[in-house]
Amino acid sequence: MTAAPPKSPSSSAPPEKERPRRLRGRTLDDKLSFAGAGVASLALTWVVYGKILPFYGFVGFVIVWYVVFLLMYATVTALSSPRPVVVDRVASAIVHAGAIVVGIALISTVLYTFFRGFLVTLHPNFFADDMAGVRPQAPLDEGGILHAIVGTAVEIGIATVISLPFGVATAVYMVEVGGRLARVVRTVVEAMTAIPDILAGLFVYTVCIITLGWEKSGLAAALAIAVTMLPIIARASDVVLRVVPGGLREAGLALGASQWQVIRHVVLPTARPGLATALILGVARGVGETAPVLIVSGASTFLNFDPTEHTMNSLPLYIFIAVRSGQPVFIERGFGAAAVLLTLVLLLFAVTRWLSRPRV
Repeated sequence: MTAAPPKSPSSSAPPEKERPRRLRGRTLDDKLSFAGAGVASLALTWVVYGKILPFYGFVGFVIVWYVVFLLMYATVTALSSPRPVVVDRVASAIVHAGAIVVGIALISTVLYTFFRGFLVTLHPNFFADDMAGVRPQAPLDEGGILHAIVGTAVEIGIATVISLPFGVATAVYMVEVGGRLARVVRTVVEAMTAIPDILAGLFVYTVCIITLGWEKSGLAAALAIAVTMLPIIARASDVVLRVVPGGLREAGLALGASQWQVIRHVVLPTARPGLATALILGVARGVGETAPVLIVSGASTFLNFDPTEHTMNSLPLYIFIAVRSGQPVFIERGFGAAAVLLTLVLLLFAVTRWLSRPRV
């Protein structure tokens, strides 16, 4: 028998594993490709769009530049990277562009509102007085929005007290109880999220004011706002409760707790941050409602703390009337009220998130 030839060291060594390329990593080549594609696409778009073709307009220029950039970026990346990396880079550029557009739109809206309303908010009477007996052409050192602030606070407070427990209870029924009726309830809730707010105002106006004989008041406006907030809170709470792991429910039931005890002491505390987000979404929908307040309450210029009697104004309705007045001074008051409304909403969101933070 002949001995087998000895194996060479190179043949006995295990094959080296191929290291997968990190898609999220950015090498110097990736950064230069991105920058080069951006500069080249800008130059090409400027020459073709602005100098050769008879096109003009900033928005059109940006759109064409972005499309040319994607094509160049994909071409340059394909020269040194495989297809999955090219797809990843292009998709990342599209997603980041969408986020930038949304961010610019939001920031520009907020900054423009605060810029137009900043001078109005410097007058102390703007927060301490109402518009009773004040003409729209009156200077800024007369009148204020105290009646609208109080009206918004009262109406949103009542609407939240009504819609929050009913919305969470509806979500608990849909998720924890289930059944055929739960599917019907979920369908109705999803359909109500798309109902225009003016229909909620007409519903309350027909039932409460015409049928029951109520007078136009802040309470009727709060009921209309609650109708618009309820499906938002219920739908968002439904999604949040579905995310709670089923193992937590099974563990509670295995320890001998009843279903209600598991819901109260396990499910709801676990979903508290998400339920706070549902409340924020509902308040964000209700705080900007104008049509229901206009139909069932109407605008007023005097301060009213009683939601059951007389009309009660709100900040969105005040802004709507001020901007439509055509009076430059009154329009400035409307922008000041819009700045105050944005500030109140941001403070409300911050406080709600702080109260819903996990306890250590």
